[in-house]
Amino acid sequence: MRSGDTLRASGRATPVAVGFAVAAVLAQISYPLVSGGVKDAVTFCVVALLAAACVTHAASARGAGWATLMVLLTAGIGLTAEIIGTRTGMPFGCYEYAQDRIGPSLAHVPVVVPFAWTAGLYPVWCAAAVVAQRMRRPVLTRVGLTTVGVVGWDLYLDPQMVADGQWTWCSPFAPLPGLDGIPWTNYVGWLLVAALMAAAMEVLGRSPMRTPTVSPLVPWGLFVWTWLGSALAHAVFLPDLGWSALYGLVAMGVVGVPFLLALSRPRSDIARDAPRRADRPVH
Repeated sequence: MRSGDTLRASGRATPVAVGFAVAAVLAQISYPLVSGGVKDAVTFCVVALLAAACVTHAASARGAGWATLMVLLTAGIGLTAEIIGTRTGMPFGCYEYAQDRIGPSLAHVPVVVPFAWTAGLYPVWCAAAVVAQRMRRPVLTRVGLTTVGVVGWDLYLDPQMVADGQWTWCSPFAPLPGLDGIPWTNYVGWLLVAALMAAAMEVLGRSPMRTPTVSPLVPWGLFVWTWLGSALAHAVFLPDLGWSALYGLVAMGVVGVPFLLALSRPRSDIARDAPRRADRPVH
């Protein structure tokens, strides 16, 4: 690539991951158009398809073993946090899931829910990596941005799922302004769990990419779609979710704005500003 070219997603796309990602986006577009049991099925499909897109992309780029470990870390930490959360109220606050709506449950947590953590974290982590590669402290930047980005994703997710009755809150703590029914402690809990996952991804991320030619367009595209598409959906197509559109847009924008700016910068500028020591590949 010539020094004057802009940073772009070079390499080949993985057709399977692209297929899962496109199917997930189409399912999300259909969400405001359906109701009842069909909406529950769409919710399940969105999570499953997003997770499948992330896992198949990770497997293509870094190998099946790495992708398996990523799922075990993210879904495992997520499931543990959800089981503890529903039983004790820590660290999110008191809440409970609706049963038999989006599939079977394990310890009163729908089995698909832990994979939502995988699907939410991986695109944010990949986008944060683009920003972090220019920083003097890339590891801290990556962990911090990933944490904030995942919390931003939940600022979309939680209001939407609560409005649909997928889970309900019984916490006495006050909500954020405009996000009725969701205690502020939920986002503190997400901050803690997301930080733990982001730190775990740093350990896992030390493994080099098996196939550096795999394009990162799938996770990058899913990140931008989630950030901007969710804002549009909440502001226009989903009633009473205007505040979550604003919260999510701003919080995910902490990652999204520098991510888009980094992609638009000439490669020569990125090389000039990057730390002198080489950092590991992070897509």
